[in-house]
Amino acid sequence: MKKTIFITGSTDGIGKLTAIKLAGEGHSVYVHGRNGDKVAATIVEIKELTKNDNINGFVADLSNFEAVKELANQLKNEISSLDVLINNAGVYNSTISQNNTGFDMRFAVNYFAPYILTNALLPLLKNSESARIINLSSAAQAPVNLNTLIGQQNESEGATYAQSKLALTMWSFYLAKTEPKINVIAVNPGSLLNTKMVQKAFGKSWDSADKGANILSDLAILESYKNASGTYFDNDQGSFGSAHSDAYNETKIQQLIEVTEEVLN
Repeated sequence: MKKTIFITGSTDGIGKLTAIKLAGEGHSVYVHGRNGDKVAATIVEIKELTKNDNINGFVADLSNFEAVKELANQLKNEISSLDVLINNAGVYNSTISQNNTGFDMRFAVNYFAPYILTNALLPLLKNSESARIINLSSAAQAPVNLNTLIGQQNESEGATYAQSKLALTMWSFYLAKTEPKINVIAVNPGSLLNTKMVQKAFGKSWDSADKGANILSDLAILESYKNASGTYFDNDQGSFGSAHSDAYNETKIQQLIEVTEEVLN
């Protein structure tokens, strides 16, 4: 059965490779990026590579929360149901340390943006017979400092990146419980995959970006993962595993969600 799939951050890296793979299997794929020219070029490239004309795209800066809300509105105006949402977009290094509302860029793009976008798209996901949300976590996970989360304390790029990825994982588990009809999976696509973000941050890679794209596309559509909601897939191990212990701490999760709702509102 062909799916309607939206992938954030899909003009390069594992997001783009995932889009190509899923388009090649005949699914309707919506790509996303910050740069309109890159989005347009990506759509043309995927159509040519896959001979699939059901490829469209959206342009939005995910560090800007108003732009994230507008992106959701555009998607809701375009389609009536969404089968798969892959929150792939992420940032490690950034020339700008904070977004336009004073949040650390890593928290803004890696956690707040998917939180806002996903909640706005829940009506579309609920219109699908078997919706899935795939959230891009990481092997790098660190306890969330709530003062850093809300922009009252500054920490290093590495620290805030790891905290943002744990926050995303904690929220993934929360969402899986609060939306039992939607399959929500957090995934570490693999450590130091050969992407622009990794090369810029570390100057080296351990594995090909295809490793990440393969697991993302599998988690998105394979029947074998249809009952995996509320789990964490560790692609370094090639299997489901355990996230950071805080991801299973109900008190800390509740604190995170309450603070998140408070600052966003």
